[in-house]
Amino acid sequence: MRSWNELETGSFFDANARERAVGMVDKGSFTELLGPLDRFMSPHLPVLGTAVEFDDGTVTGVGLIGKHPVFVISMEGKFIGGAIGEVNGAKMVGSIRLALKTAEDLKAAHPDDYEERRPMVVISFETGGVRLHEANAGLLAHAEVMDAFQDCRKKLPVVSVVGSKVGCFGGMGFVAAATDVIIMNEQGRIGLTGPEVIEQEMGKEEFDASNKALVYRTTGAKHKYIIGDCNYLVEDKIGAFHAALADVAAKSMEEIEGMRRIGSLKLVQEQQGLVKLVGDMQPKDSMDLWKYYGNEDPAELPELTTEEFLKVVKRRVRP
Repeated sequence: MRSWNELETGSFFDANARERAVGMVDKGSFTELLGPLDRFMSPHLPVLGTAVEFDDGTVTGVGLIGKHPVFVISMEGKFIGGAIGEVNGAKMVGSIRLALKTAEDLKAAHPDDYEERRPMVVISFETGGVRLHEANAGLLAHAEVMDAFQDCRKKLPVVSVVGSKVGCFGGMGFVAAATDVIIMNEQGRIGLTGPEVIEQEMGKEEFDASNKALVYRTTGAKHKYIIGDCNYLVEDKIGAFHAALADVAAKSMEEIEGMRRIGSLKLVQEQQGLVKLVGDMQPKDSMDLWKYYGNEDPAELPELTTEEFLKVVKRRVRP
């Protein structure tokens, strides 16, 4: 694996799950938990004649950002599209519960400076959703992960990181939306149903999955940033994600709670307002929404670099 310094300047989009996990925390601080040598792998895949991974396609571990312990979950899209099943789902839930236990221990041991040491959970999503080979177990994993998020509410931040090749789709799109903060690069994509599935079910006239510009305008990070589903849009460098995570770690839980998209009656009503707007507008393209929010030349935005985009973009103003 590349050195930490090389990872920091390297592309997040091109990095594998382990490189992302190591690079998102401080230099030399990452320790992998339940790694390949521990042989925690799916018991279902061999029965179906499918190859296994000794880490079940998900890297889990703990590192530091400053004094903050960071519990990292990093999914590998090259293994069954990053799909979630019984074992890697259990690794995710176990990591979140360990973060909660650590928070309790740190609060008891350091009551005067706990906020400087408060743990954080970071999930690098690269997944198409449930692993169809073990569908019921995968669906249960979705529910258990979101249930664990609820246990973390107002205690420690749970952060979604999306910027890898597969994106974040299927039920895991719901899971990412249920976290406190979402950080994306321009290549990141979040959605429920993948573009190919929409085309397959509804036809090419409804959604042309081969039109990459359309796909990114619909599910991509710039659109998510404009409508408020993405809190941080960063350059495609692992170091840029590391810096954004350090910024989140320094915030109070009250500030972090204010960055959420769902989880309260007010936020539900806010989302309902957005749904009503789309129903009334009947936009033909996401650029219609971009223009509604004050972007006079929406066709220009996809062509801008991340730095240029952040300087000029107009976002949805949350009530």
